[in-house]
Amino acid sequence: MAIEQRSNGGARRVPGASRPRSGYRCPVVSVEKRQDLLTLADLLTTGQVTPVIDRTYPLDEAADALSYVAAGHTRGKVVITL
Repeated sequence: MAIEQRSNGGARRVPGASRPRSGYRCPVVSVEKRQDLLTLADLLTTGQVTPVIDRTYPLDEAADALSYVAAGHTRGKVVITL
């Protein structure tokens, strides 16, 4: 995900940057600067950026969830609920 910091203190998602290219997978987003992390946290808190959840599995089906992820066809996060 790419976030553009604006001079007025706001931020916006860069159009198209959150969409992975065909054949490209980026399972981890790395934020190196503290201010970037705070900006990302604010965007998540206010609902301006939301994670894409592909599927949700109960804990007793965690093996199925891992198999689904291993198959490589996920389109978002796979969540295991407690």
